[in-house]
Amino acid sequence: MPRALVIDDEPDICELLSLTLGRMDIDTVTAADVTSAKAKLSAQGFDLCLTDMRLPDGDGLELVDWIQTNAADVPVAVITAHGNIEKAVQALKLGAFDFLSKPLDLGHLRNIVANALKVEAHDAGRSGLLGESGAIAELRNLIERVARSQAPVHIAGESGTGKELVARLIHEQGPRADGAFVPVNCGAITSELMESEFFGHKKGSFTGAVSDKVGLVQSAEGGTLFLDEIADLPLSMQVKLLRVIQEKSVRPVGGAGEIPVDARILSATHKDLEAMVRAQEFREDLYYRINVIELKVPALRDRGDDVLMLADHIMDKLGTDVRLDEGARAELLKYRFPGNVRELENMLERAVTLCTGAVIYATDLNGRSETRSSGVAGSSHVGDLGEQVEDVQRQAIIEALEKTRYNKTQAAKLLGLSFRQLRYRIKKLDIDA
Repeated sequence: MPRALVIDDEPDICELLSLTLGRMDIDTVTAADVTSAKAKLSAQGFDLCLTDMRLPDGDGLELVDWIQTNAADVPVAVITAHGNIEKAVQALKLGAFDFLSKPLDLGHLRNIVANALKVEAHDAGRSGLLGESGAIAELRNLIERVARSQAPVHIAGESGTGKELVARLIHEQGPRADGAFVPVNCGAITSELMESEFFGHKKGSFTGAVSDKVGLVQSAEGGTLFLDEIADLPLSMQVKLLRVIQEKSVRPVGGAGEIPVDARILSATHKDLEAMVRAQEFREDLYYRINVIELKVPALRDRGDDVLMLADHIMDKLGTDVRLDEGARAELLKYRFPGNVRELENMLERAVTLCTGAVIYATDLNGRSETRSSGVAGSSHVGDLGEQVEDVQRQAIIEALEKTRYNKTQAAKLLGLSFRQLRYRIKKLDIDA
């Protein structure tokens, strides 16, 4: 049976929490102050800790900090006075799993407890983040730490660095791994449809609403909502999102009431949110709610030899026998990669597609020679590099298919690809073949 430590100097609160946890088949031990709580945590094993913020001989923040050093395996949630969000945010930054506000919402309490007990069920050591550089090692460590928490996390980094991968790892290594991971590109939804897409709508609420629709926020119930490119949200939508985060509920378009939602919020952008706040292009209150914890994903040019490890992984993923010669590997190390990992993937796919032999040489990587030679990130065509590469690949494959009357085996030979490679690219590029 799981064991929980409840720390509060109010007997009524201790009794309420003990009864609630008891109905969840959790054995409960209580403590009335920081001193006795530390003694019990040191002497006994616990699966969960709930602590009030205000205690006779200290506060919950002190205890949260102590637990991170002396009982790091114990998830701790803090109980705050109603509206004291600042204290709750401080606790989350120190390592608290989640927080509750008084008066206690028992439904919310049960969700928090259930998620906390799942923390140990997932291996925090798993990671799909390749690399051995110091920057990546630090990022992996931070991912493992924040995955245990329920605090909102903002992921900053240049385009193509792998921000969505980081978000997925936080989800997969946390207690919500069994729930849905719902990625949302905030810049890809038109402003007219945004509220309906996010919050859902009721049948007949507007022209074309022929049935009820569940929104993206509700789709993340019990899981994680990842708001990619959150900087692209219009100000009117930022207000509504802030309310969802604060109230943990949504109101569908045309709906009469609020629907509770339990979802962890992760966000990302390549833009400077602080500068946008100063320019009044992004709401300051929303910024502080989504940026409780910030993770910065390093640019590929700052990761040293990681580029070679990533290149080998990408080549394996492409299922090719083609290899990079030493000159090509040296060229990859010199190049600054303004498009980061995404650009590396596109560069290697292009080289493999157009390569006529079994070896890729430095000259086969000359698609961006003007920026490679100088070591300075170019500006005029960086944004559409991926599209350029895909266009070249698509045209070469279509021409080969036409020459061989859509015999894929012959087309693959003509392109110097394996059948598996060709099939992969046809699917990826959505070629009708």
